[in-house]
Amino acid sequence: MASYRIEVSRTAEKQLAKLPRKDQERIAEAIRPLALDPIPQGCRKLSGYDDVFRIRIGRYRLLYSIGSKKLVIIILKVGHRRDIYR
Repeated sequence: MASYRIEVSRTAEKQLAKLPRKDQERIAEAIRPLALDPIPQGCRKLSGYDDVFRIRIGRYRLLYSIGSKKLVIIILKVGHRRDIYR
């Protein structure tokens, strides 16, 4: 199985930079395995979208899109669970 390339959107970069260092490291550890398994256990598909998924990382959520033709995962948003869906 080929591995996916991971890209981080500018919005997600800014949101991630605002988080405490400890949380940034936890989120980075959750992003790395997505290259091999883009739909890990515990991942949920967002309703209303064809290819957008979310992962719980403590009190934070990671929203990402999977491009199957180009083998790309695009990290869309990172944020606290109360704010991420707005």
